[in-house]
Amino acid sequence: MLEAGATASVGSVADSYDNAMAEALNGSFKAELIEYQGPWRDADQVERAVVQWITWYNTERLHSALDYLPPEEFETRHYRSQAATNAA
Repeated sequence: MLEAGATASVGSVADSYDNAMAEALNGSFKAELIEYQGPWRDADQVERAVVQWITWYNTERLHSALDYLPPEEFETRHYRSQAATNAA
């Protein structure tokens, strides 16, 4: 990586919080999809289930970091607030 002039965005030494957000997402994925809905008959079923879960996670699932709002609603409120602030 160094030879290519690239730097790692994650993976620093001795930093237990470095990848915490990705691990939290992986935990949700495993608990809410893999363990709850599986097993599936074939790879096509898995692919459809993953796409549906990602869509649900990004549009409808309540997120504690967003005051228990779904991301779509949180984003809509954010942009409305910004527009109101800019209009004032």
